[in-house]
Amino acid sequence: MNGAEADTAGGDGALRADCSRCFGLCCVALPFAASADFPVDKPAGRPCTNLRTDFRCGIHADLRGQGFSGCTVFDCFGAGQQVSQVTFGGRDWRRAPETARHMFDVFAVARQVHEVLWYLTQALDMAPARPLHGELRRAADETRRLTRADADTLAAVDVGALRQSVSPLLLRASQLVRDQTVPGRKKNHRGADLVGARLAGTSLRGANLRGALLIAADLTGADLRGADLIGADLRDTALHGADLTGALFLTQAQLNAARGDARTTLPAGLTRPGHW
Repeated sequence: MNGAEADTAGGDGALRADCSRCFGLCCVALPFAASADFPVDKPAGRPCTNLRTDFRCGIHADLRGQGFSGCTVFDCFGAGQQVSQVTFGGRDWRRAPETARHMFDVFAVARQVHEVLWYLTQALDMAPARPLHGELRRAADETRRLTRADADTLAAVDVGALRQSVSPLLLRASQLVRDQTVPGRKKNHRGADLVGARLAGTSLRGANLRGALLIAADLTGADLRGADLIGADLRDTALHGADLTGALFLTQAQLNAARGDARTTLPAGLTRPGHW
């Protein structure tokens, strides 16, 4: 996104957001509502008032200060530049307005396809998941083909079915990694409602936290080494002094949504957010 605090880390370089090659798609295609994350309402398809004519964000340097913290926690995983420069061949929606609606619809799907591919490439980097690398590689190759498809094919992708098809494979990869790196019984909080939970100092090493709601939870000083955090909601989660070494499937956007400090230990490839 124009204004993202950091590029997507790890994996395929094509899955790293490059706003300089995107037509500000996330700033136009996606809606947002007045909330703690945004100061105003904006419907899908209407450009954000901060989007400049060169498709850059006019308040990039002060998004949080201006009330647009929601922008800093969004990641397109490279879908923006792919749709702009490849799928639509460099035709932008301003100079070719007839492409706008279709481009925006395609971007909404492509962003999710790219996210799935990012998870698959992460799993392929996990040595303990080597027994699954053949399956993972086939799934990644098929998903990568989708990212390179024409606009009509991309728009028709059933993202829900795609996620369901790869989710068991990613879970098996996660289990292999956690079983090898964290011996013994591990906590399972998959999909748990832990909003506001007081978990300071808790050992969640190797835990399954897939899809867990950890909004405003206190994980100060918690041991999250090797925990599976795919899809976990870390908005306003306190990670001060927490150890996230080797956390699985953790994205930069999740970190950007949380709160931490200089004592928070991050997985390799991720960047300490500027607001910590």
